[in-house]
Amino acid sequence: MSGLFKCLLCAGLWMASLFAFAQERVSVDRLLSTYRLGAGDVVSIRVLGEDDLKREKIRLSDAGTISFPIIGEIRVLGKRVVELETLIADGLRGKYLLNPVVSVTIEEYRPIFVNGQVEKSGAYPFQPGLTIRKAVSLAGGFKERASKEKIFVIREDDKTQTPVKVDQSALVNPGDIITVEESFF
Repeated sequence: MSGLFKCLLCAGLWMASLFAFAQERVSVDRLLSTYRLGAGDVVSIRVLGEDDLKREKIRLSDAGTISFPIIGEIRVLGKRVVELETLIADGLRGKYLLNPVVSVTIEEYRPIFVNGQVEKSGAYPFQPGLTIRKAVSLAGGFKERASKEKIFVIREDDKTQTPVKVDQSALVNPGDIITVEESFF
C-alpha cells in the first residue's frame, strides 16, 4: 500500500469514528433534554455562590419529593432537569437571592432490568447511550438457547406495560424491563 492510501484510510476511519461519536452524543443530549426524573434517580443540586444550599446525592423516593432549604418540599417526580432548576430558582428568587443560578445534575439514573435468556438476570445501572446489546452484555451475555431476534422491552413510562419487540441496536431508557426469549431452534 502506498503512503497516501494509508493516510486516506486512516482519515476515513477517524471520520467514521467521529461521526459515530457525534451520533451517540446527539442521542445522549436528546435523552437528557427529555428525561423525566423518577423514583431511584440520584441528583445533586447546586446554587452558584451558595455552598450552604448545596445538596449532593439525593435519591428520589417513591413519593417523588425532596426537601430543599427555604423552599421546603418539592415534588420532582416526572419533572425534567431544566424544570427542577427553574422551580428551585423561582422558589429562591426574592426570598433569599436576587438572581439564583441553579444547577441540577443526575448522578445516578434508576436501573434497568434484564431477564430471560441471559446469564445473570437482574437490575443494572443505566448509562446514557445504552443499547439492548450493551445491556445484555452487562447481564453476562446471551445464554446458549437465547433468541437474538425475540427481545422485548417494557418501557417504564408505558401505562399499559405492553412488551414491544426490539432489535439489539435499540436504545434503552432508565427503568426499562428487557426480556430475552428462548429460541426453539
